[in-house]
Amino acid sequence: MKKIKFLIFFLFIFLPSQALKSEIIIMSACDDKQDEFLKNEYILNLNELVMTRNYVYKEKTYQKYRLTDLSIKKSNTYVRNIYEENGKILTHKHGYPQFYTQILFEKGKQEVYMKTVLNDEEGISKISTCKKIEKFDSES
Repeated sequence: MKKIKFLIFFLFIFLPSQALKSEIIIMSACDDKQDEFLKNEYILNLNELVMTRNYVYKEKTYQKYRLTDLSIKKSNTYVRNIYEENGKILTHKHGYPQFYTQILFEKGKQEVYMKTVLNDEEGISKISTCKKIEKFDSES
């Protein structure tokens, strides 16, 4: 009887915690081909399937965008849902069915890409290279 109680205790305590592991990848110190940033980072939470991008423009870049769009903020954060497909991590499609964009990451690589699709014609271009990549496996 004690063995059965121990087995039940083990199943209820230890097995659920194994399912609560999550993988978080933080890509920081990312440069950009056309803009300059004081801070530019991507946080990929593969358990919750969410990407968070935090960035702070340098003054010159901020002023460039502020000329044409008064809603631009010097510092911003945005969140996008993500999914994994064939070893790649993609944000959900942003745009219309005929024309949309997605941010694309490859696990273990420091490059960030923009995937653009127009009438089923796909183009991929590198938008950033991150100097620092940290991977965390956390348990709850």
